[in-house]
Amino acid sequence: MSRDLGEKLAEGPAAPQSVVVWLAHKVEELSRSIERMKLAEYMALFDRPWRLMWLNFLAGVARGLGIAVGFSILGALVLYALSRSFVSHLPVLGRYVAELVMIVQGHLGLR
Repeated sequence: MSRDLGEKLAEGPAAPQSVVVWLAHKVEELSRSIERMKLAEYMALFDRPWRLMWLNFLAGVARGLGIAVGFSILGALVLYALSRSFVSHLPVLGRYVAELVMIVQGHLGLR
């Protein structure tokens, strides 16, 4: 781990040379980090706003399509599980449905 700049300056007469080496190392490290982030390509997008909007539009379409397909599959699985559950528990659920129908008929008869 590299030492702090204050520690480098406090080393004594050889300090200026070691500080320059330390700073050169840090600049090189920063340069590698910027290259890994592809910052130049990212900044080039801001020079062409229509390309940036087009890429964002395509990303939004892909995201929306993925959500629609995922929701459809998940919904189908939930409906399948509920239909299987409903058939196996029909007598228990039938009582609640009958009560609900009686309540609705009672409200319709009052009007």
